[in-house]
Amino acid sequence: MSQRGRLAVLFVTLVFNVLGIGLMLPVVPMLVRELTRGDVAAASAIYGWLFGTYSLMQFAFGPAMGALSDRLGRRPILLVSLVGLSLDYLLLAVAPTITWMFVARIIGGVLGASITATSAYIADITPAERRAQNFGLIGVAFGIGFIAGPLLGGVLGEYGSRVPFYAAATVGALAFVFAYFLLTESLDREHRRRFRLREANPVGALIAVSRYPAVAALIAVVVLTNLAERMLEANWVLYTAYLFDWGTAEVGLSLALVGVCAVLAQGGLVRVVVPAIGERRTISLGIAVAAVGMVLLAFVTQPWMVFAIIVPYVLGWGMTGPAVQALVTRAVPASEQGILQGAITSMMTATGIVGPPVSGALFAFFISESAPVHLPGVAMLVGAALFVAGLVVALRRSSKASAGGEGA
Repeated sequence: MSQRGRLAVLFVTLVFNVLGIGLMLPVVPMLVRELTRGDVAAASAIYGWLFGTYSLMQFAFGPAMGALSDRLGRRPILLVSLVGLSLDYLLLAVAPTITWMFVARIIGGVLGASITATSAYIADITPAERRAQNFGLIGVAFGIGFIAGPLLGGVLGEYGSRVPFYAAATVGALAFVFAYFLLTESLDREHRRRFRLREANPVGALIAVSRYPAVAALIAVVVLTNLAERMLEANWVLYTAYLFDWGTAEVGLSLALVGVCAVLAQGGLVRVVVPAIGERRTISLGIAVAAVGMVLLAFVTQPWMVFAIIVPYVLGWGMTGPAVQALVTRAVPASEQGILQGAITSMMTATGIVGPPVSGALFAFFISESAPVHLPGVAMLVGAALFVAGLVVALRRSSKASAGGEGA
């Protein structure tokens, strides 16, 4: 099968996978509320812990999934993940108690960490000069899944809070069948490496890949910029509701716009910009645009401003991830792409554990009467500062690479 054919199969598999996740998003709060007998306060706290548990499992098991894919190949990890996630959705569909929901989310987080194998698969089959464009396909798949999934899940949720979970399980099963018959292995046996337990954890994986000079700086960029994004992401509903009294319709519309722009950035724009100016300049440009956008969002006074700022913000920020992924994969041999992606997944997931509580605490304090200044957009300003810090690291890395004669 040609490279383009393998990418197409992987892309369709990933869309199916993300669609399953998106299907259940609108109804998880409903199911939690049902199982807590309608107690909104208790449901809100449990809902937060459920997603925190999922993120924690991805953080802990991302390197193990990556290391296993370096040893066994990418295909077995992806297939096991698809089967397991389908069963996970079924468990959520029949969960009789909150405890069982937590069990399901633990399983889902562990298996969801297999996104590392997806990234490694792309690195395996793509020439270095085209990796940024092809890594963008992951963002496109997530954009499609998170636009269509919640929409369909919301419609199915009208027939019962558990119906979307059955639909998600069905979609996951279809993804498995599709991948089983059409997805070929990408990692040759001569490029496989022994599984090392000491590297199958976040700290060990980070130490293992940081011995390559370019990796530590690029992972620092990933952590700083993703933490910046979390500051906005975690505050979005609260912030827009506080400023403009937005409800679910307005929030949904804004998130749909984010999804569309992400698809345009990672599916189209990155394919034009990276060949024209190179990965390093694309990273710097994208982070700079994101930093400016974050500052502007901190001081919006009208709803239309939000939509006007979202477009360039997401288009700029959306190009950064694929460009960083492309650069960092060049620094690591084929036999260690899985452990590299595991380390990156863990670091990105860690920002999802740290960012939301910090962002929420900042927002709560700076709208309270005890705050020295009324500043609802304070989390966005902190996010902008983090973007600037990421830009400084990226520029320093670029100057060192230029001095050393590295490519774009």
